[in-house]
Amino acid sequence: MAVRTKWTVEHPCGHEVVHDLSDRPADRRAGFARWLAGRDCSGCWKAARDEDSAGKEAWLAAKRAEEQQAAAEWAEQFDMPPLEGHDKALDWGERSRHQLVTAAYSALVSEGTWDEADWAVLEDKIRTVARAGWWFDQRDSEGTDLPELLDSAASDDIGTENPFR
Repeated sequence: MAVRTKWTVEHPCGHEVVHDLSDRPADRRAGFARWLAGRDCSGCWKAARDEDSAGKEAWLAAKRAEEQQAAAEWAEQFDMPPLEGHDKALDWGERSRHQLVTAAYSALVSEGTWDEADWAVLEDKIRTVARAGWWFDQRDSEGTDLPELLDSAASDDIGTENPFR
């Protein structure tokens, strides 16, 4: 007598599905059917996955829009020049510039030893770097590194052939 290949499994989602397990070795079919019985059916699993994915995408889009709005308001408030680069890079560059500069202000002025006069000098240097790609290349940098990064950018920022920078 051959080991059966079709197993009727009742899934936790309430669906009863006949699974063809002929592609599994005979001695592993019963265990796999038991494993399947502990999971939602394929249709419910895919629907839940797609719903989670859509929810995460919506959350991320809302977060990016919020960050972009904050960066635009900040740039206007502090008279920052518009960035240059490919359209796809501009928003990312603006968000990166905003995040790095505000982190630098917190580290150097709010929590550090700099006064507003020192910051004003650095702020003038910040305005000289207009390439969006430079700002998102620095996105993982510490705020305290910004003065050195800007000195380096002023001396050797020769651009790139990458059209997305």
